[in-house]
Amino acid sequence: MANDRYCTKFFRFLGLYVVLNALLMISITKVYAAYPEKTISLVSPFQPGGASDVLARVIVKPLSDALGQTVIIENKPGAGGNIGINYVGRSKPDGYTLLITTSVLVINPSLYKNAGFDPFKDFSPISDCGASPNIILTKANSGINSLSEMVTLAKNQPDVLNYAHAGVGVSPHLGMELFKSRAKINIAPIPYPGGGPAIQAVLGGSTQIGSINILGLMPHIKSGALIPLAQTGSERAAEMPNVPTLTELGYPNTEAETFVAILAPAGTPPVIVERLSKEINLILQNAEVSDRLKKFGFRVVAGGPEVLRARMQREVPMWKDIIEKAKVMVD
Repeated sequence: MANDRYCTKFFRFLGLYVVLNALLMISITKVYAAYPEKTISLVSPFQPGGASDVLARVIVKPLSDALGQTVIIENKPGAGGNIGINYVGRSKPDGYTLLITTSVLVINPSLYKNAGFDPFKDFSPISDCGASPNIILTKANSGINSLSEMVTLAKNQPDVLNYAHAGVGVSPHLGMELFKSRAKINIAPIPYPGGGPAIQAVLGGSTQIGSINILGLMPHIKSGALIPLAQTGSERAAEMPNVPTLTELGYPNTEAETFVAILAPAGTPPVIVERLSKEINLILQNAEVSDRLKKFGFRVVAGGPEVLRARMQREVPMWKDIIEKAKVMVD
């Protein structure tokens, strides 16, 4: 009898819990059904012109149209992306402050002694937008016309060459350091606050070489102002079919690409995350948007929260290993 009374009370409690939980979910859904009701900030943690900024500018107008509210891009550069990333991570989780970032999200926790954020604990994944290779390149009149010429020059004249990259620890930087260790050469890294400034450094002759993500480069390559020497992806980018990969040039196990993803602060209501993921991925799958991104050298993924989470789980240890091998660390 005692057991029967216990079971009866337990199932009554369980039933009440289920009903209350259902009512709570209905209440939450109703509260956020009107989302968004004001302007949304899409924060890029780099200067204009880099990979995350380029993709943001492609999707911001169609995303505004889809959501029925203005979406603005805020560039918050500094500390290799940490300033912008931490800004979003500490923002109110209400769907009005979002992060559009590159691979620094999974690199910086291993690169910095204290990056200030945890990619898993501080963020809710929304969309794995896709990825693009990094390009080793030079200015048209530099006198360097191939990767082999660059390697030969670096070996014959050590400490003469330098290269621009978009910030300490970004994948173009780490990828180049990995290549240097494989090629046994020394080319001094010169960090810039984003892909745009790094491109301008090579165009202006401040550096002889650049290791820069392909996004934002295509107009300069098509114009002939910049000469691509190699690309760092596992396969040739569709918009650069004549430029070989490092593996094809005799340097295996040097693949490095830059992904772009969109996230919200941890604790953002799932109904908002799902809405944003749905709209963003529909935009990325649109033929016109996809073709436009491909012209920049971007490989569209348009994966939802689980796809992005899986990438994060895969790449955090991968970049940690590269950082340790390249012996790169930032205080």
